[in-house]
Amino acid sequence: MLALDHLTVIAPTLTEGVAHVRACLDLDVPFGQRHAYMGTHNHLLQLGDATYLEIVALDPQGEEPPCPRWFGLGDQRQVRADWDAGRRLRGWVARTVAIDAIVVGREHVFGRTVALPWAEPLFDFALPEDGSLPLGGAAPSIIDRRGKPRSMATMADLGARLLSFSLNHPDAAAVAKLYEELDIDRPPAIMHGSELRYRAQIETPAGLKVLS
Repeated sequence: MLALDHLTVIAPTLTEGVAHVRACLDLDVPFGQRHAYMGTHNHLLQLGDATYLEIVALDPQGEEPPCPRWFGLGDQRQVRADWDAGRRLRGWVARTVAIDAIVVGREHVFGRTVALPWAEPLFDFALPEDGSLPLGGAAPSIIDRRGKPRSMATMADLGARLLSFSLNHPDAAAVAKLYEELDIDRPPAIMHGSELRYRAQIETPAGLKVLS
């Protein structure tokens, strides 16, 4: 089984990502961590029920990784195009305790499993060959933390709570079928739309807000 782990705002820069979330949620999300093994960095925010929001971007001071960067961040032209088109809440990550069972036979969707960080692996992540988002972002990225839950202790809790999460997609029926096959707990609700768009309703101390 897969379960919703976290939402991803994929930004050209962290400054832009944080500013967008501030404009949507009226919250300043603090810095999270650097991923030296991927050349990326993030800001993190708890959303309740062991889920969270990640604002992730290429780290301009980071080193080139030995494989394509995750979340499509190696293709900065595409990241900028999506951002400028308003596709900012761009994807999500699902967790599992059996990543191989998910990926095998679906390599065309999820790619291959890589153990990260490279030197002393702590988790496994499914990464398409070019580092792009699975099915252009319609399918989740897959993570397996090897039986250890993600620690929330160092992640900011500013009172934000995820209430609902939805995906508009031109082929909603095909995406719904994939989600059913994957047996996902708490997937986004799927609706037909002219293009791929995510939308999350989040309760904040300032009231109900929408992140997209």
